[in-house]
Amino acid sequence: MFVGHYGAGFASKALKKSIPLWHLFLAVQLVDIFWALFILLGIEKVRITPGITTTNPLDLYYMPYTHSLVAAVLWSLAAAIGYRVFVRKGDGTTAGLVGLAVLSHWILDLLVHRPDLPLYDNAHKIGLGLWNWPGMAFVMEGGLLFIGIYLYLRASPPTQHRARIGTIIFGIVMLAFHSLAFFGPPPPSDKVAALTSLTFYFGFAGVAWWIERT
Repeated sequence: MFVGHYGAGFASKALKKSIPLWHLFLAVQLVDIFWALFILLGIEKVRITPGITTTNPLDLYYMPYTHSLVAAVLWSLAAAIGYRVFVRKGDGTTAGLVGLAVLSHWILDLLVHRPDLPLYDNAHKIGLGLWNWPGMAFVMEGGLLFIGIYLYLRASPPTQHRARIGTIIFGIVMLAFHSLAFFGPPPPSDKVAALTSLTFYFGFAGVAWWIERT
């Protein structure tokens, strides 16, 4: 899953306005950020295998440190503790929501991945495989994104018209990039896939920071 994760980020912002949106954008993709870093470092493994699913050519055959259920829970706990200690001291509710945003990544991935998500280590892999149904997967991700945007805009001050328009345009641009990732050519290598992913994750977080700043 790609842009659907950001729907969880927008929705989390609607629940707790004090959390900067760009923090939540990084939280919902924290698991994938470390996945990309671990791919570049050779800690986790992926193969480019066109046709392994209808929409995603990545054979994610070894990612126990980021995408196992146990690892995802540990990442979410670490994010919650780190956020409470270093960012929002003493605010357990805020830290807990950030932790849940991190955990939401694995839950949403479960819907679209083929059975390549381990429950622990690299064993007992599961996944519902919606990536093999492109139309259904695309509509679901776009729906999650824009439901999150709707909740975010409903919770924002009604006078912020520029920010509202900018957020809607941002959502459309995100969905356009998602369609390229969905239906475009496969990446030439695992390293290119990891670097491209990091560019999107930090780029989208930067745009979220700019929208709230304006």
